[in-house]
Amino acid sequence: MHLYRDPDVPGRLDFDRDLYARIARGAEDGRRIHDHVVPIRSGYAWPVQAGSVVRLVTVEGPQVCDLNLWNLNNPRERFWAARTRQLQGAHVTTFDRLWSCLPYLRPMVTITNDTLSTEPTPNGGRCHDLLGSRCDPYLYKLLDGRDYDVTCHSNLSRAVAPYHLTELDVHDVLNVFQVTGLDPVHEIYFMEPSPARKGDFFEFFAEIDLLCAISTCPSGDLSQWGWGPEGSDPLASCHPLGVEVYELDRSLLEGWTPPEPVHIKSLY
Repeated sequence: MHLYRDPDVPGRLDFDRDLYARIARGAEDGRRIHDHVVPIRSGYAWPVQAGSVVRLVTVEGPQVCDLNLWNLNNPRERFWAARTRQLQGAHVTTFDRLWSCLPYLRPMVTITNDTLSTEPTPNGGRCHDLLGSRCDPYLYKLLDGRDYDVTCHSNLSRAVAPYHLTELDVHDVLNVFQVTGLDPVHEIYFMEPSPARKGDFFEFFAEIDLLCAISTCPSGDLSQWGWGPEGSDPLASCHPLGVEVYELDRSLLEGWTPPEPVHIKSLY
């Protein structure tokens, strides 16, 4: 067996972790320049300047969050879940990076703080999921015939519309606060209730100017199953999420420069 990438031998993907540890500590003393509470079953999009820190907070209780990222100045550059999964792993945490699509392939953010456990559950599930994607109205129609647009895809599409983006720009997500895995028999995707508690957070550093968008998943904390004839409406397990953006003391960023896209000689 060969690992796609050996995390103990980072090679050209290595970076200054001490710098990001300082950034994480500095965020506590940073100036909060943006603060918003996203209601249940809705979406929200906001711009973030490179060099800032974003914190997603479970302000009342456990809640799954679907995250999309774009280059604010060029939305063709957006988060690439599949390549991130190959480079970082199926679940991410502190010091992992979220990578952009081709032909750019650079870290869009670096995760600087995560209050959730990185240990697997008894079923082998882990938190902050890159295995699955967002719920969407097309899947509901396919699986049980419902016309239902209270979904993360719908929420994200509505959230980015003011930025002149459409559902065609919505892409595979990072499922923040969501525990998932693959069952050992069929390798079918499974989900478990979110372990997040009030006040838990997931924090990242913006490597480039970003447009961020999240959906407060209509399935809440995934403690209730909403699919099929035996499914029930998980409204009671839904909670709002907090979005905070921090401006850092510029001295913390000494030695940091925004990453460049990968440049290759044209093959076409």
